[in-house]
Amino acid sequence: MRHNFGAGPCILPQEVFKQASQAVLDFKDGLSILEISHRTPEFEGVVEETTRLIKELMNVPEGYSVLLLQGGASLQFAMVPMNLLPEGQTASYLETGVWANKAIKEVAFFGKANIVASSKDANFTFIPKDYTIPEDSAYFHFTSNNTIYGTELFNLPKTSIPVVCDMSSDIMSRVIDVSQFDLIYAGAQKNIGPAGLTVVIVKDEILGKSGRKIPSMLDYKVQIDGGSMYNTPPVFSIYTAMLNLRWLKAKGGVAEIEKENTAKARALYAEIDRNPLFKGTCAVEDRSKMNVCFVMENPEHEKPFLKYAEENGIEGIKGHRSVGGFRASIYNALPITSVHALIELMQIFAEKQQ
Repeated sequence: MRHNFGAGPCILPQEVFKQASQAVLDFKDGLSILEISHRTPEFEGVVEETTRLIKELMNVPEGYSVLLLQGGASLQFAMVPMNLLPEGQTASYLETGVWANKAIKEVAFFGKANIVASSKDANFTFIPKDYTIPEDSAYFHFTSNNTIYGTELFNLPKTSIPVVCDMSSDIMSRVIDVSQFDLIYAGAQKNIGPAGLTVVIVKDEILGKSGRKIPSMLDYKVQIDGGSMYNTPPVFSIYTAMLNLRWLKAKGGVAEIEKENTAKARALYAEIDRNPLFKGTCAVEDRSKMNVCFVMENPEHEKPFLKYAEENGIEGIKGHRSVGGFRASIYNALPITSVHALIELMQIFAEKQQ
């Protein structure tokens, strides 16, 4: 059996793969989901159900719109300031990793980014705390989970300005209060579905205030008016996401999957802390429940352990090329049995080194 700890595109439930593959062959009357028109009532129903499931699973309040877009979170790095940052104003950003840094760079095309705090000097191994967010900022932006470095922000800072969050790698992994956010965006390829879909949840009242003309495809209001179908949407990605959201709902929703995710993370971190061959790389209080990053006390053991893990069915644990070591991504669809399999291999490998 193979255990997929890849960081993304990542594991999805087997039943979702089966249902999606069947739809590739026959979605309706012999037509594939890959060839059916997105303007048919059947696919419009898919968009409606996907949107409804996102609202239901995340308890999205009235006054928010849910968009199913393309371009990944990386396009949102530019769309956010384009739509929310008036000319001559400043937006505040928390710098906690590569993706936050890339988001900051895009602001320069539209205004100024104020970095309120950064953990760059410590190689992003912790989440900054006790910083001040200027109240004259157009908005405050942060990345909730940092896939490369394995840190996660659990406590939302208090501010009266609009809050924007890149939630790509921990969306729907734990219960959040959407009303505390003004805009959430997330690439789908961690917990929602396959790559190609980007989910945006935006408070309607914050839009239309930038004072600039925005290209239609990049204008949130245009996309809302078009019902996420201003142009041809990522049909297959949306359909597969719908199947995955059905799976999550059937499991008991976000509250139930949060319990499973917590159990998986606790078990793996406990082994990292117990096993003398391994050590964590992040501040304990900021350890991600989605991306568990660790190294070995003796770097010479890392290549042999990676080879041993791969030979025994463990896929995708090699750390990001910029930090090295190991990264076990334990997204929603990864069963705890896979975590136990990795823990067992860590224990066996340690015994062999004695």
